[in-house]
Amino acid sequence: MAKEYLLGIDIGTSACKVAAFTPDGAVKAQASRAYPVYHPEAGWAEQEPGEWWEAICEAIGQVLRLVKPSDICGIGVDGQSWSAVPISREGHVMARTPIWMDTRAKDICARVEAELGEEIFQCSGNPFQPSYTTPKLLWFKKERPELFRYADKFLQSNSYVVWMLTGVMSQDLSQSYGLHFFDVNQLHYDAGLAERLGLSTDLVPDLCPCDQVVGRVTEAAARATGLTAGTPVVAGGLDAACGTLGAGVYKPGQTQEQGGQAGGMSVCTGRALAHRKLILSPHVVPGQWLLQGGTVGGGGVLRWYRQQFGGEASFGELTREAEDVPPGADGVTFLPYMAGERSPIWDPDAKGVLYGLGFDKTRAHVVRALLEGVAYSLEHNLRVAAETGVEVDRLSATGGSANSALWTQIKADVTGKTIQVPASDTASTLGAALLAGVGCGVYRGYDEAVARTIRITKVYEPDPARHELYQKRMELYLRLYEALKDTFAADCAKE
Repeated sequence: MAKEYLLGIDIGTSACKVAAFTPDGAVKAQASRAYPVYHPEAGWAEQEPGEWWEAICEAIGQVLRLVKPSDICGIGVDGQSWSAVPISREGHVMARTPIWMDTRAKDICARVEAELGEEIFQCSGNPFQPSYTTPKLLWFKKERPELFRYADKFLQSNSYVVWMLTGVMSQDLSQSYGLHFFDVNQLHYDAGLAERLGLSTDLVPDLCPCDQVVGRVTEAAARATGLTAGTPVVAGGLDAACGTLGAGVYKPGQTQEQGGQAGGMSVCTGRALAHRKLILSPHVVPGQWLLQGGTVGGGGVLRWYRQQFGGEASFGELTREAEDVPPGADGVTFLPYMAGERSPIWDPDAKGVLYGLGFDKTRAHVVRALLEGVAYSLEHNLRVAAETGVEVDRLSATGGSANSALWTQIKADVTGKTIQVPASDTASTLGAALLAGVGCGVYRGYDEAVARTIRITKVYEPDPARHELYQKRMELYLRLYEALKDTFAADCAKE
């Protein structure tokens, strides 16, 4: 009998997700397991790769209660961006990895940008910011020289998990944009630029397409996970890119809106369109690129608020309260810069701000302002993307935030764009599974993969009157940051 399922594994910021899909995109079984983020110093954000693996093994075990491991025909892995997992020559993880929220390398970035900024941008199409992988490698070299000298390779989150599954080290194309010596147009490493940065291409694995079968589940990984030894595993890719594919975005002009722990958007383009304030990466789909806006503020903003101030209220209860507050939150405005901010302001010193509070304001006002602040950050990135000439009129929403009718409607009203929601909120795991499906021959290509699996269940149209109001509030949002950015910098300089 033909094998029935594709397995997708997602290494998110707050948890891993594992799901088994039929070739038609139906979820047979899924599970998730949480793990912590460590903040040992100001500006630091780290995770233990071993805790990713433990969580993945547990989640796979739960999925295999409903799915026979022998019925899995292929495995795809996606992961959060800009990791730097140091692996020793003996094959051991040497330290926690700084993750995408980590800004410890900002002083290094200032020096390198002054020396090589233009050459770096021409090669990589990306700004040299501390969130990326390259500055983290330079930080290890400067601050942990013995570790750096003894490291064999530095891996991304998904390549670490692929290595644990197969024993093979790989570097997929979609995650390579975190390395500034990766030529985003020609899709290869620039060894000369790596040398000028004080690095070497030997520090990272060889490049490979995201849907390439790079290895098979080893006997050791089979014992740890319950999977069948010999099951093929593809290289996988960036979580935002897999989520984009899992939302059906794989042709030029199509756009994904991301509402996971972080926020942002990804516009699919047929060529490498770079903007100094945005993020450019190859798509997981061959021959396509993604012009991205990646923000710190996303679903994690509401999660933080609920944990700290929500009491016993559920996410649903908080958003229902916010429904009774008019658009604009009666003047309360939120800057969602909870760990600095990525695009388009690239300010590691930025802080979260609530403006407009008064004795007449309630918890519902604050929640409404949080939802609107995240939507403003999305609009900010879309405005900057428009400067490249890309045209966006419809967004495909993914992530947990897409399950909130209020939040999704707010995003439609703020941006003035129609937002459609695919049937599954497991877009990233589905995208990873589709890579495995193409790589293992379940699908003849991405046209078939998307046609068989993606279904739109809800559509949100922008309200013209609310859009006009939000465009005025957007100007205040932008002015608040401009008024406070010097204060942010001065305050951080004292720390």
